[in-house]
This record gives sequence, structure tokens and C-alpha cells, in this order.
Amino acid sequence: MNNKNQHAVRPESRQGAQDPPTLAKDRPDAGGEQECFYYRIRFRRVGQEYTASSTIPDLAQGELVLVNTDHGPEPAMVFGRAAGSGGCARKRGVSYVIQRRATREEEERYARLPILEREAYDICQEQIDDLKLPMHLVRVERFFNGSKIIFYFTADSRVDFRELVKRLVQEFRTRVEMRQIGVRHETQMTGGLGACGRELCCTSFLKRFDSVSIKMAKAQDLPLNPTKISGVCNRLLCCLTFEYDNYRSMKQGMPRMGRTIRFEGRKYRVVRQQPLQGTLLAIGEDGEERLLAEDEWRRAEVVQKQQRRKNKKKTKGSKKKGERRGKGKSGSSKTG
Repeated sequence: MNNKNQHAVRPESRQGAQDPPTLAKDRPDAGGEQECFYYRIRFRRVGQEYTASSTIPDLAQGELVLVNTDHGPEPAMVFGRAAGSGGCARKRGVSYVIQRRATREEEERYARLPILEREAYDICQEQIDDLKLPMHLVRVERFFNGSKIIFYFTADSRVDFRELVKRLVQEFRTRVEMRQIGVRHETQMTGGLGACGRELCCTSFLKRFDSVSIKMAKAQDLPLNPTKISGVCNRLLCCLTFEYDNYRSMKQGMPRMGRTIRFEGRKYRVVRQQPLQGTLLAIGEDGEERLLAEDEWRRAEVVQKQQRRKNKKKTKGSKKKGERRGKGKSGSSKTG
């Protein structure tokens, strides 16, 4: 069956791999070092943006180009210019390389691609309902040359989809791959708007998901309300990681909240850190609030550490006395 499938898609893939004659405006200069230009591209109208390099200087927004990928050339749409230019020998880091402009036939095939993916989605959903599989189909991705179709789904546990794959292979006569994803990747594919009013970070530019902890929200003095620090996926916001390192570096050397400091002969208790302004909000012994600038709290003396040491010595001494008394009582009871 695999040989038949490969034979079925071979003419189409060979056709997609053929390059038309290079146009005069796409041909780089013969002499000297080639100059690279950088563009923002998307493989679908809604999805992540990537940075791609090209030797074509005049690609306009909305143009369709062919991009080199691991499985062959794929069409992508130009969404604008990216920062940077110069010789290709010292080019910046990019995700893809633009090969050429798309032909009219490739533009027509690209326009039909979302329709084919929607049809594959409906067919797969019917088979899932027929087999009563505990899975939720999220998205279907079809390669431009028709060599593979990827079905993304979510499930609470592992799913035996072998029978489903057999039916899909018989239906589409091509390679079929099932990929189970998590809730973060599901939100990345479906897209949406965040609480900030902008497109979700995971949909627009995030390439990987970093671990997010509640400690990051605390470091940025954010309200620990789950509804305010959680995203559409009901997980902690990915943007909590963006400024966490900056807040942590700005707070280095600042007295922590609750610490007692001595400044100009008076004691103050730190009630709030304001790292963006570089200031501390403190309360004096008389209850008066005072805003300490950076040059002021750096000259202040932290006195709470000394008090803690004294308290520790007192507690250790009381413990030793208690142990001695307990030993004396136990010894007197034994002799009696």
C-alpha cells in the first residue's frame, strides 16, 4: 500500500519541485557580493510570522513566494519588510530562505489549499465520530505538493487511532500523520486576542513555550488573581517571562518588602518596591510614609538582619535551657 501511495503523489510532488525560468528581476547581480533583503512571511493568512532572507529586492506586501523547507518548497505570503540588509555572507539569523516568486499556477493551487484542508477536516471529523474516539480535532495541515497531511488533535489520554489512519489513507491516498498536542499549542493554532487587545503572542511570533511560574508574577508585583494572569488557554500568561529577567536585575540590591532599614537616624519598614522608578516606599515608626530615591535607600542600613541574629540566639538559648530542665526532671524521676 505504501508503494501505491508514493506512486500516487510522485507526479504532483515532481511538478511542485520544478522551478520555472528565473525572471530577470529575480536574478541577482553577477558581479560582486549578493545583497540580502529580509521579509516577514506567513505560510497561511492567519498564523505565525517568520523572518526570511532573499536576494530579491522588490517583494511587495501580499506577494506569494516559494520558501525552502525540510520537505520541499512551500508557498508563503509576504507581510512586509523586516529590519536589516547587507551582504549575504554576513546575514542575520533567519528561519527560511525565499527561493523565488510563485507562478500563476502555484497561486491558484495555494488559493485552493484552505478548501482542501477544510474538506480533509470534515472527513476526519466524520470518521472520528463514527469510531467514537475520545479526541478533539484541532487543525489539518496539508503539504503543498500533496505528499503528506497532518491532523492535529487534543485528548485527555493516549488514543488508539490506527483504524482512523487506515481509513484516512484509503480516502486521501497519501501519507497521513496524527499529532497529539497540548492546550497551549491548540490556542496557538486557533488564535485569538489577548487581554491586551492584541493578537496572541503564541499565534503571532512565539516559536517555543518557556516554563512560566507564579514567582514571575510576584516579581513584577502583579495581582495574583488567576483570571488576570491566565491566558486563553487557562495557563499562566506567556508574557510573564518577557520582563521577568529585567525586574529581577532591577530589584538586585533593593531591600525586600518587610525589611527594616535605618536612614538619617530613623527606622523605616519597606512596604513596596518600585523597580521601574528605582524607589522604595517605606513607613516610619510614627506611621508616616516616605518615598526613598535610589541614592537614599542605597545609603540606608538594613537593621532587620541584626535583629534576626539576636532573636536566633535568644531562641537557641531558651531551647538549651528547656533541654537542660527536661533532662533534670527526667533524671530526678529516675532516681526517685
